[in-house]
Order: sequence, then structure tokens, then C-alpha cells
Amino acid sequence: MRRACPAIVLVCALAIASESSGQDRDSILRIMTSAADWQLAHPSEHAPDDWTQAAFYTGMMALAQSTDDPKYAAAMRAMGERNRWRPGPRPGHADDHAVVATYAALYKIDKDPRQLAPSLALFNFLAGLKFDEPLAFDNNLTNRELAWCDALFMSPPAMAAVSAATGDRKYLDLANRLWWKTTSYLYDRGEHLYYRDSRYFEMRDKNGKKVFWSRGNGWVLAGLARMLSEMPEDYSDRARYLSLYREMSERVVSLQSADGYWRSSLLDPDSRPNPETSGTGLFIYALAWGINNGMLPRATYEPHVRRGWDAMVKSLHPDGMLGWVQRIGTEPGATTADTTEVYGTGALLLAGSEVWRMATPRRP
Repeated sequence: MRRACPAIVLVCALAIASESSGQDRDSILRIMTSAADWQLAHPSEHAPDDWTQAAFYTGMMALAQSTDDPKYAAAMRAMGERNRWRPGPRPGHADDHAVVATYAALYKIDKDPRQLAPSLALFNFLAGLKFDEPLAFDNNLTNRELAWCDALFMSPPAMAAVSAATGDRKYLDLANRLWWKTTSYLYDRGEHLYYRDSRYFEMRDKNGKKVFWSRGNGWVLAGLARMLSEMPEDYSDRARYLSLYREMSERVVSLQSADGYWRSSLLDPDSRPNPETSGTGLFIYALAWGINNGMLPRATYEPHVRRGWDAMVKSLHPDGMLGWVQRIGTEPGATTADTTEVYGTGALLLAGSEVWRMATPRRP
């Protein structure tokens, strides 16, 4: 498909943003619907139950809660019917659990047992497993353990969503067990960031710093927000999640570039200086969620959220395609104004849903 040159894209996006800087409710919703409509009109070629798609579906459900237009939830119901409400094909692989979160969100609305039956069967099976293997990374292990940080967005929040939908804490307990096992292995307590997996423990970037991937840490911080959203106030480990969420948030905002983006390599932004919108969108979502729910002080964090949202708006093509999305990978990588992926759109929709809430006047 023919694309406008980056300079034209940037000028057009700036013109759109200049109407209201993209920060009022109407502009935010217009930006979200433009991105969602583009993605629906240009469906991804990834499998419909894949994690890439599931991240988009999560953003679509967030959009559905921000607008009166029923077509976005309807598109998700149609997706569920096509998938026969099944998770992905690999029972133990976190990526194949991610789609379940959207099924659970729809079940909360529709109360249709078909929407959760296959997922309950899967999670009941997983609840009986030991998950006692060491997490040193290899590709076969990913079919049995959450050995990479991205998995914390894909699997535990889906389990927590099923608990919230059904009232059965068994699934949240499973999510909790898996979350802290992965965290104890991959979280750097000095840097307050997650390694992508064990292969990166000793790796260093061009400037000699440790390698911490923006999108990987975006998955985790967004996953924390989603876990807290689905978790009862009286859950025994809730305080641990909140402490980790605040610790990571403080570190993440210290790494934002002046133009609002988080670069692909968090500690060596100059090594890959181009903007990167998937990690940026996930960070905006998680931080704005914290402001909206009283978890983070507005005065400290709102400027970072607004600067990040402005950056996202500038990355949107006039037709609604989001640019500067790093393609599928396992480490920091390059981007261009024309690189896009369905999960990047999902990150924008998640971010927009919380920025929209942040812009909504609070009741006196």
C-alpha cells in the first residue's frame, strides 16, 4: 500500500493535533476511533487468537467503554464467535492465554457461558500444574513457564479477568503464583526494570548499560495496571503489586525523552533514536490508569502522560495508521514512520482510554 512520506505524515498529524493538542475528550475519542477504524479496515494477518491480535482486542474493549458506538464491542463478539471462544492452541504458552481477557470482558456484559467455557477448561487444567521449572530461557520452556517478561501482560491479567468475571479466586491465585515467580527471576531490583529474559542478564548496550527493552517493560507496567484493575481490594498480595507498580512508574518516567517518547532501549536511547510507539503507548496507559485510580500523584505524573500522548498523536497517519511501531522482536529495535503492527494500535487504544478518562471532569 502506498504511504505518504514521513514529512507529510508529520505535518498532517501536527495539523490534526493543533486543533486542540489532542488532549480534550472529543479529540482523544476521535484519535482512538480513527486508529481503531483503520485497523478494522486493514486486518492483521496474524492468527486471530494470537497475542498480537489479543493486545488489539484489549484496546478495543477499552475503546468500547469510552464511546456509545456499539460497533467496537460488536466487532469483538464477532471475533469471539469466529474463534469459537477458544484460547490459542498451546495450553501452556502465555501468548495463547491473552485473548481470554477479551472473552472475559464480553462475558461480564453478556453472561453467555459459551464465551468462557473453553477458557475455564484450560485454566482449570493449568491450576493443577506445578510450574516448578527453572526459568533460564529457551524456546521450548515458553510452552510451560512464563520465562519472558512480556508474558506478564499476556497470561496473568487474563486469569485475573476470568476471576473477576466468575467470582472464583482460583484463577487469580494461579495468576498471582505465576506473576511473582517470573518477577523474582527477571526484575532488576536496582534498576527497577525487567530483563526481557535470562539471555539479557549479562548483555550490555552500546553505551555499556544494561539492556532493558521499552516494549517489554511496557508490557509489564501495563500488566500491573490490568492486574490491579481486576483484583479485589482485600486480596492478600495486592499491596505487593501496588508497591511494584509505583516503584516501576517512578523509574519509567525518569527515562522518558523530552519529545514524549520512550526509546526502544530505555538506558541507551541514543543507540536507537527513532520514536517507538508500542512501548510509549503501554507506558501512557499504565501511568494514566494510576492517576485515574488514585495510585499516582496527578501533579507529578500528568505532565509525562500528556507529553507522551502528544507524541502518540504525532505518530498517527492521516488515515489512522499508527507509525513508529517496532515490529515483533525480543529486544530493542529500529522503527520508521511507516512501521506499524496491530498490537501498537492496541497500545494506543489502551492509552487513549485512560487519557480520555483523565480528561473527563471529575465530579465535585
